[in-house]
Amino acid sequence: MAVQGDPTGLDVLSSLIDSGISGITLGTATHDSRLVTPGSLYACLRGAAFDGHDFAADAVSAGAAALLVDHPLGADVAGDTPQIVVDDTRLRLGPIAALLAGSPSRHLTTVGITGTNGKTTTAHLLAAIFETNGWQTGVVGTLHGPRTTPEAPELQAMLSDFVKSGSTAAVLEVSSHALQLHRVDGTEFDAVVFTNLGHDHLDLHGTPEQYFRAKASLFVADFAPIGVINIDDPYGRLLADTAVSDAQDGDFRVVGYSSSDISDVEVMADHHKYRWRGAMIEVAIGGGFNVSNSLAALTTAVELGIDIDVAAEGLRSVEQVPGRFEVVRTVASENGGFTVVVDYAHTPDGLAEVLDSARRVCDAGATVTIVFGCGGDRDREKRPEMGAVASRLADRVIITSDNPRNEDPEAIIDDVMHGVDDAYRGCVMTNPDRRSAIAEAISGAERGDVVVIAGKGHEQTQDLGTSIVDFDDRVVARAAMEDVA
Repeated sequence: MAVQGDPTGLDVLSSLIDSGISGITLGTATHDSRLVTPGSLYACLRGAAFDGHDFAADAVSAGAAALLVDHPLGADVAGDTPQIVVDDTRLRLGPIAALLAGSPSRHLTTVGITGTNGKTTTAHLLAAIFETNGWQTGVVGTLHGPRTTPEAPELQAMLSDFVKSGSTAAVLEVSSHALQLHRVDGTEFDAVVFTNLGHDHLDLHGTPEQYFRAKASLFVADFAPIGVINIDDPYGRLLADTAVSDAQDGDFRVVGYSSSDISDVEVMADHHKYRWRGAMIEVAIGGGFNVSNSLAALTTAVELGIDIDVAAEGLRSVEQVPGRFEVVRTVASENGGFTVVVDYAHTPDGLAEVLDSARRVCDAGATVTIVFGCGGDRDREKRPEMGAVASRLADRVIITSDNPRNEDPEAIIDDVMHGVDDAYRGCVMTNPDRRSAIAEAISGAERGDVVVIAGKGHEQTQDLGTSIVDFDDRVVARAAMEDVA
C-alpha cells in the first residue's frame, strides 16, 4: 500500500502517527534493515554501494511498520506494509526522524559547530561552559562515535536520550558530510558556529567551492537564529557577508569573532590566556590556534545569555581535549627536556597551525620535528600539500603511515613526498612503521626541542585495511620517551 501526500512525507507521517493506518503505531526510524524492530519506520536510502530499497523485504520481515521510499514497491517486496513515497528519501529522512523522536532539539539549547579544523576543541570547551552554567550537556562529535555526525536516525535518538537523561543542552560537531547528506535536517539549533575552512574532503565535494557551500548551508534561519562566525578566516568573512545579505527581516543574525577582539595574549605549550571584554580568560590547552577555538566558545556562550564570568570559569575548568595539542608528559619533559605534542591535525591548514604553534613554544634555536602520514581511501589531493607544509615549516620531517586502510602505505607516502620541494628534501625522511617513526623522532630530540606527532590525535587504533590494531600515539610516545629518559 503506497501512501502519497506532500513531497516531504511529513503530512503523511503525521497522519500515521495520529490515527494510524490499519492500527499501525510507528516507533523510531532507521535506515539499516538489520536494526529494524517491530514498529520501526525503515528508510530506503540510496548510497554509493547499496540501495536501501533492495533490503525493504528484510525490513518488512523484521517487523517494519512502514517504509520510506522514493518509488512504490511491489506487494512481493512490501506486502501490505504502508509506504510513504517521497521525492528523495535521504533529503526527507532528517525531519521525519526528528518527528518520530519527539523533536528533541526543541527541548535542548542546541549548538552546531562546523569548520575544517577546531570543531572538536570548540565543542569540548563550549560544553564545559554550559556545564559550569548548570546546563547538563550532551556532546555529539569525533570523540563520541565512529562518525563526527551520525546519520539522522542515530542523531535524533542520541538527542532524545539526552533529553531523557535530564540534559538541557547539546553541542554537535557538524561535518560537511553531514550537511551534504542531510543528516542534521530536522534539528533546530539555537546557534551555529563556523571555525574556518581549509583543504579537506574534496573526495566527496569535488571542489573547494562545493565544500564551502556545504558548510555554508548550515547558516540559514531554517537551522538557527544566530550564526557565530570566525571573521579572521577568509571563508568566514565571505560566509558572514553572504549570510547577512541572504537574511530576511532579521531572521538570521551574524555575530563575528576575531583576534582583534582580544588583548594580552599569551600562548605556551600547555596553556593560553588573553583578555576579552574586560575578563581574563585562561585555558589549560596550548597552541595558538586554540585561542580562536576558545574565543568561538566564549562568544557563543555569551550570545546565548551566559554571564562572561561563568564562561571564563568554565574554560578554566578544562584540563585537556584528547589529542588536541596534547602535551605528552614524562619525567624527561618535566625536568626541562624536550616536549612531545600529539595533535589530530590531518589537513594542510591544520598541520600549518600546529607547526606554527610548536615553533612559538620551542626554545630559541631549538628544533621542531614532525611525524605524520595521510589516511588511505580519503582525499588524495591534500597529500602533496601536507608534504609541502611540513617540509617548509618543520626542521625535521618523518613521513609515516597513518590509517592506510586499503591502500599501500608506501604509495601514500610517495604521494606526500611529491609535495616536498627539492630545497627541503635533506630534512625529510620516510618510515612506514609509525611506531618506529615516533621512536626515531623522539630519540633524536634534544633539550628545548618540540616533537609533533600529527594525524591521529585521540585515536586508539590503526586501520590497516585487513585488520584494526591497537595504536595510541600518546602511549607509543610515552614509551619512547621513557627509553631515552
